[in-house]
Amino acid sequence: MAIEYTTSGAVATIRIARPDKLNALSLKMYEDLGAAFATARDDAAVNAVVLAGAGARAFCVGADLAESIPALASGRFDISAWDGAHLKGQRFHKPLICAVRGLCIGGGFEILLASDIRIASSDAVFQLPEPVHGFVPAGGTLVRLVRQIGYAHAMEMMLTARRYSPDEMLRYGVVNEVVEPDRVEPRAQELAAGIAALSPTAVQAIKEAALTLQDAPWDEAFAREAIIGQRTFTSDDARRGLAAFASRAARAKG
Repeated sequence: MAIEYTTSGAVATIRIARPDKLNALSLKMYEDLGAAFATARDDAAVNAVVLAGAGARAFCVGADLAESIPALASGRFDISAWDGAHLKGQRFHKPLICAVRGLCIGGGFEILLASDIRIASSDAVFQLPEPVHGFVPAGGTLVRLVRQIGYAHAMEMMLTARRYSPDEMLRYGVVNEVVEPDRVEPRAQELAAGIAALSPTAVQAIKEAALTLQDAPWDEAFAREAIIGQRTFTSDDARRGLAAFASRAARAKG
């Protein structure tokens, strides 16, 4: 399989596994990647997800230019067929940690932007080359990038089609950490395991709020925040957490 799905404890790992083609995505791989995200979303035993590429040369260079892009250009289907792989329109509220080694280009960059925490290798390369080829990064980037980082930096990345270093991506807020290549996936797994050990109710509510409240008017956003918050306060996780806190406090006084 070119999309691999494994679990260890409460962490699922999804791997784009076509290293001989720099993990370029075929039509079938786009379908399978969307299915892998859905599997992780629907598995109650999974609390966090790591997304990585196979090999050291690339995380993902996007759509296979020999198959996927010609299919789009021919009008056989439109890019909305890839919504699952781009996490568009899905209630995917489990934390997604992206581990980037090597090339992160085009559709690979777009998939990165659908993640929550991004760990990049010191030899990573980032680029949105779509304008060179006569099309645009419509796998979520036109919406996400200007909301995630400063407008001017986002526009520069999309309009110039130039390559960026991991240090630039760190400075602009696209990635969270830059580490040595052999530390990328271990660090991503470490973060995922730590988050997976927390209350899944709380963690997923935080992500839901971050994804759904940022563009609402203030009064509406505060009202919806209260609903999400109240849902967590009355959850089984909260009852267990408060009971454990009360027990520790009682032992400390004793």
